[in-house]
Amino acid sequence: MVGSSHEALHRIFQKDPALLTRALQSVLRIPFPEPREFAAMNVDLTEIEPVERRVDTLLRAETDDGVYLLVVESQGLPDARKRGSWPYYLSYLHEKYRCEPVLIVITQNSATARWAAAPIHLGVRGCPSLTVRPFVLGPDNVPVIVDEREAERDVPLAVLSAMTHGRGPHAAAILENLAAALRTIDADSAAVFVQFVDSCLGDPRAQQMWRDLMTAIQYFWRHPLAEQVREEGREEGRASGTAQAILRILRNRQIDLPDSVRERILSSTDVDELETWLDRSLQVTDAAGLFGEGF
Repeated sequence: MVGSSHEALHRIFQKDPALLTRALQSVLRIPFPEPREFAAMNVDLTEIEPVERRVDTLLRAETDDGVYLLVVESQGLPDARKRGSWPYYLSYLHEKYRCEPVLIVITQNSATARWAAAPIHLGVRGCPSLTVRPFVLGPDNVPVIVDEREAERDVPLAVLSAMTHGRGPHAAAILENLAAALRTIDADSAAVFVQFVDSCLGDPRAQQMWRDLMTAIQYFWRHPLAEQVREEGREEGRASGTAQAILRILRNRQIDLPDSVRERILSSTDVDELETWLDRSLQVTDAAGLFGEGF
């Protein structure tokens, strides 16, 4: 189970390596050749010396232009030590594997993105012997995907959008459309993506909204991430917990909630009925739409 945003931000590329090359090509506009094959590699770059050097994710990409090593680093805050370790990673990998290494840094923080993108110069000031220019994915260049059809076209990129922008003003729209798009892919992959997103949502309200949205997707309940939600459901009773989830979703979607609608939701003890309303709460444009025609 993914336990932190640091881990989730780089492990998404282990889950879908092709997303990394799409991000290089379409987000960073780097003419990276189309890979024929990917392979995960050992992330431990430590040699005999007792200094641990470990990258977050390391992928081998075979292309018509040759073999590339994609080094992915998840960065929460600026860290001066990286100005020395990143050049080491690249030179070590090039020497050991005789392949071209590419450094990609991913972050949820704009200030950290600007820091990471600054070239690293080693040598004489103004005339360096070595310059490293990291490629950075962050809030300023990862697309904000708030359209359901766009999310369905590239679900992993929509997941990356949610992970990167989950603390921003577009979080609600991103999460709602991603929840709908997850229904279009296989359940096992979707369950992994659900966990990645949950780990990256630092805003408690956004995280609660995401968990409420996920209660409408049955495969979510097979995932370890759902244990906390299940515990809450056991305490309140399944019907009561589902009713509360419906109300939270409507509030988060800023849909007006008349007292009569609120009372009808809270008074229902029919779990099947409540789950139907829960599904509808993701799509309706007014509260009356929960109950279908004739309300």
